[in-house]
Amino acid sequence: MFAVMKDTNYAVKQTFIENFFTDWRKILGKNHIIKKFELCDFTPIYEWHLREKEKKKQMTTEEKKALREEKLKQEEKYMWAVVDGVKEKVGNFRVEPPGLFRGCGEHPKMGKLKRRIQPSDITINIGKGAPVPECPIPGECWKEVKHDNTVTWLAFWNDPISKKDFKYAFLAASSSLKGQSDKEKYEKSRKLKDHIQTIRDNYTKDFISKDVTKRQIAVATYLIDKLALRAGNEKDNGEADTGGCCTLKVDNVTCISPNKLQLDFMGNTVEIEELVCKAIECFHAGKKAGAALFDKLDTTTLDAHLNDLMPGLTAEVFRTYNASITLDGILHEETEDGTLLEKIDVYQRANKEVAIICNHQCCVSKSHDAQMSRVNEKIDKLKGRMDELKVDLSKVMEGRSLGNYKDGKPKRNLAPEVIEKKISTLESKIEKMEIDKKIKEDLKTAALGTSKIKYLDPRITLSWCKRHEVPFEKIFNKSLLAKYKWAMDVDPDFRF
Repeated sequence: MFAVMKDTNYAVKQTFIENFFTDWRKILGKNHIIKKFELCDFTPIYEWHLREKEKKKQMTTEEKKALREEKLKQEEKYMWAVVDGVKEKVGNFRVEPPGLFRGCGEHPKMGKLKRRIQPSDITINIGKGAPVPECPIPGECWKEVKHDNTVTWLAFWNDPISKKDFKYAFLAASSSLKGQSDKEKYEKSRKLKDHIQTIRDNYTKDFISKDVTKRQIAVATYLIDKLALRAGNEKDNGEADTGGCCTLKVDNVTCISPNKLQLDFMGNTVEIEELVCKAIECFHAGKKAGAALFDKLDTTTLDAHLNDLMPGLTAEVFRTYNASITLDGILHEETEDGTLLEKIDVYQRANKEVAIICNHQCCVSKSHDAQMSRVNEKIDKLKGRMDELKVDLSKVMEGRSLGNYKDGKPKRNLAPEVIEKKISTLESKIEKMEIDKKIKEDLKTAALGTSKIKYLDPRITLSWCKRHEVPFEKIFNKSLLAKYKWAMDVDPDFRF
């Protein structure tokens, strides 16, 4: 697992290396000959990995097709569920394979081993009287079989990294049940706009409250609102464990006066209100490492407080509201009547702002600089060709011969309109490549997909596409178009 990541940035991160080696040593046992990471040579495994990758590349189209068909045949029976007599597609029916945890930003658990999940780890949920699905591994059995029709999950198991958290299997995003629950989620978040200013005024006033509990609740609510933190240790399926207010320890948080805060699990420093910085310094005072930052709070108390502010208000509702209202505002303010590429650029930049708000970051790919270098070379080559064509055009307009190519072959005489058309085509191509390059550079550390899937009301995007004649598929991939079919008839003038 470590060897195949040799070419990634993770392979040189000290936290990643230490966590990996600690977990590996546990598997090897106390008396194993391997004692020091720096004496290990992973090159033979890495070279084997490269050979296997090359073998796959060399496969014929027919061989690849046969493999795909065989895989689909094996998976077919796991892909469907029958709900109230209707066949619905299952979403994430595959359990994540064993590997090394990566996480977001400078996650303290990066490099830890994600062990293999066995059937005996998994609880499944089916209707009473329905046949129990066959266990895929002979001799194994499911951990438990439940018959709970009040929940939407089909199966769950403990997260191998954060054992107190759970991973769930649900119906596919395109299912009727999921579409309805998505719509309800976004409608609930829209209601927050009627309460948000009052909520912010109240918690700002309580930053200086003499009641410590009240003060801690105010600061925790601020962090949930402004930094997209969670209330406790809850997290969305598929996201890294980024911690929550009630699980913060004093050593997770460092105040940098007058108004900056460093959170170790986010891997960055953020600006906050000065009064919040002072309050957190007070919560720190006199506490040892490992002590709770918000010692007067627990998840139940904080959740109850949020619900008092607005029925159904949670940290996720805050995050969804802030993400969606930001996208809605930027798209309305900054979209102009430009080219399709310019409009898409506006959307991508707005999406990046949302990713920053939600702390959806990723490491810069190790191949990023090489990719950008190749793009620059292509652009320079096209510009050189365009300059040649402009010279040819001036010669034709003056009635002169076009001369020869670099290899000595004579150039064919062309009509001015033909050369002008070629120049125009090259200009469009260069413009597209320049915009694509700018977008790629701007978004190199932003993970845009998570917010699109979880926190952005699709009606904002689809109505914007309708207003500005941007094809839906330029923004949403095939799976998201299926997930958001419930939003397709949105009015072009929709506002979040």
